[in-house]
Amino acid sequence: MTDRQPYYRDEQVTLLLGDALEQMRTLAAGSVDCIVTSPPYYGLRDYGTEGQYGLEATPAEYVETMRALFAEGRRVLADDGTLWLNLGDSYSSGQGALNTGFNERWHGEGTGGQRKQEKGRPSRRRDGAEVAAARRAVTGMPSKNLLMIPERVAMALQDDGWILRNKIVWHKTNAMPASVTDRLSNRYEHLFLFVKSERYAFNLDPIREPHAMRPQRRPSGRKARRPDAVLPSQTYSTSQRDEPGVDGHPLGRNPGDVWSIPTRPYPAAHFAVFPIDLPLRCIKAGCKPAGTVLDPFSGSGTTGAAARQLGRKYIGIDLNPAYHDLAKQRFAQGVLDFNGAA
Repeated sequence: MTDRQPYYRDEQVTLLLGDALEQMRTLAAGSVDCIVTSPPYYGLRDYGTEGQYGLEATPAEYVETMRALFAEGRRVLADDGTLWLNLGDSYSSGQGALNTGFNERWHGEGTGGQRKQEKGRPSRRRDGAEVAAARRAVTGMPSKNLLMIPERVAMALQDDGWILRNKIVWHKTNAMPASVTDRLSNRYEHLFLFVKSERYAFNLDPIREPHAMRPQRRPSGRKARRPDAVLPSQTYSTSQRDEPGVDGHPLGRNPGDVWSIPTRPYPAAHFAVFPIDLPLRCIKAGCKPAGTVLDPFSGSGTTGAAARQLGRKYIGIDLNPAYHDLAKQRFAQGVLDFNGAA
């Protein structure tokens, strides 16, 4: 790290204020062991901060912004490090931020950002043909299209040299109901696991889940008819011997790539907080003990709270000092983050 003064620093936490890409350039190569982050999603919210991400004119520009950002992230990540990237999707529409054509809302954790905010022109009434042409000019497709932003970003990172190990589905068990009536409600987001090399630090044991109990078959034939046999009405087994193909590891089974985690916003934070359970699981599996976790979009410090709980160091970057102030307060009351966290 350079001599630039951090916004805040203690023995475990460093908070850097400014553009995410520029601030990452101040970090030494290979200086972090794990990146866990949720950038602002494309065209969905105006955080009111000059230079924020997510307000690019087209999906292609947003994808290129993400590619360039994580190319720098790849430099600061250790060779055996992991990147956990949470992204939500967007729909093309005639309404929304900067008149880019989006009116459906998800969340992104922090602001960060490198591109100067552009102000949209006031809308004016136009006929249907003009509106449709304007929408296609932005996205290259008619309105109501799911833009597949997470997949576009993931493929761009693959093309840039990252290895994509998992596309995890974050199933929101308490997702908000949607008012739309011409499609299904959205109940999940993507979490991508990227690595720099084929060999990387990963520990499955801390995130294993209890084996599912299944009823054993009741004995039949002569053994079942013995008068002295004492048989419970039902017994259970998790033995790999009893059920071939089942992970019989004594610490539990592989949790798989569908994570059912409820949203759990931090009460004092801005609206874009993801639940602490998500970075907890990522850090447990993908960051070596006593390692350093980076979040280029630190926001209210959810990733930092998880890193502190797990005994890792944390570097958080955000463009808005108000979010860093909120994170500092959160860290001072860190015990509140630990209740119910898994």
